Amino acid sequence: MNTSVAMQFKRSETVAALAIGCVALLVLGLQPALLGALVDQHRISMEGVGVVAMGEIFSLGVGTILAEKYLPLHRLRTVAVVASLLLIAIDLLTLTAHGDLACAAWRVVAGLLEACLFWIVTMIIVRSPQPDRLAGVFLTLQTCVQAAAALLLAKVSIASLGWGQPFVLLAVVCVLPLLIASRLPARLGEHTEAIQPSVVSWTGFFALLVPFLHMSAVGALWAYLEPVVNEAGVGLSIDVLASLVLVMQIIGGGAASLSVRWGKVSQALIVSALAFAAVGIAMYRLPAHSAAAFAVLCAVFGFLWLFQMPFHIRLAFDIDPRGRIAMLVPPAQLVGTGFGPLVTSFTVHGNEVGHVPLLAAGFAACVVAAVALVKLGVLARQKTGGALSGGGDVR
Repeated sequence: MNTSVAMQFKRSETVAALAIGCVALLVLGLQPALLGALVDQHRISMEGVGVVAMGEIFSLGVGTILAEKYLPLHRLRTVAVVASLLLIAIDLLTLTAHGDLACAAWRVVAGLLEACLFWIVTMIIVRSPQPDRLAGVFLTLQTCVQAAAALLLAKVSIASLGWGQPFVLLAVVCVLPLLIASRLPARLGEHTEAIQPSVVSWTGFFALLVPFLHMSAVGALWAYLEPVVNEAGVGLSIDVLASLVLVMQIIGGGAASLSVRWGKVSQALIVSALAFAAVGIAMYRLPAHSAAAFAVLCAVFGFLWLFQMPFHIRLAFDIDPRGRIAMLVPPAQLVGTGFGPLVTSFTVHGNEVGHVPLLAAGFAACVVAAVALVKLGVLARQKTGGALSGGGDVR
């Protein structure tokens, strides 16, 4: 994949950016522990869990867009240092907050700072010679880091830190960007051309809908997996299933990293979306006490979760090789991660969550429609002789 924004980076520069990106997204893996600690200490109510969680995820997604527009590409190291210092302070200040709104406010600020760190790795990925493959490597790596951090919290208890241990761990990890910021590239040249309506046309819009809808499906099912397990009566531990999903995420991300350069992007997206929809429908229709079948479905869910994500980047570059749409893919993924659970919460009444897999399947089916609309847009542009900055190779 040749793009006009591609640059050659030293291995140390790429590794530093990927590490900082893992720090930025660590909260996604620790969020259950973070929110659980706040609920246990009556810092937030059960109703406020969704507000706090979605506030941080949404601000992370929107903040990445704002960072791309306003942060200087010749100050990556400064951004990493300043954002990390402020994030350490915010993580610790969250321990002093009481009430849903106060905690949500601190975590929204944290999300914006995490977005500054995430922006750094996004800029490196979209400017690399093989952005889709590097995206797959990053997704797999950050999943492993989240798993290790969650395991550390589960197995190691530091009594002196009390209930705030998850937030202290988060603050400690945020020291890492301070130590490796000097390894980042000194500058990345100039900002790419501002995204114009002619670039983010209907075709570009539908290309961004693909990651948004996929992660909405993932977020909806993942957020409610524990109550879905309980209602299904399969007799499986949520910890066991969560671990299974995590392992399959790593396998799915690895498989995508190897295949994204050679597979046909539209076919990969459609097939994986249909498979995801089938998983949701199967979970919904599964007879009670079908433990083995439920575990298999969770495994497939975990695989599809990360397998599709590198193809989101590939699709964006096929539409616009200059990388302007690709820069919006990570924010679209993050906002979708928050949108799915938010919509699902409006459909849940009491403990009735049996329909949640079906709702996730609906989001996944919409991915197929979005991919089809992208292909129609590309074909229409080719017929009229137009091209989106030389893009349009959506196979």
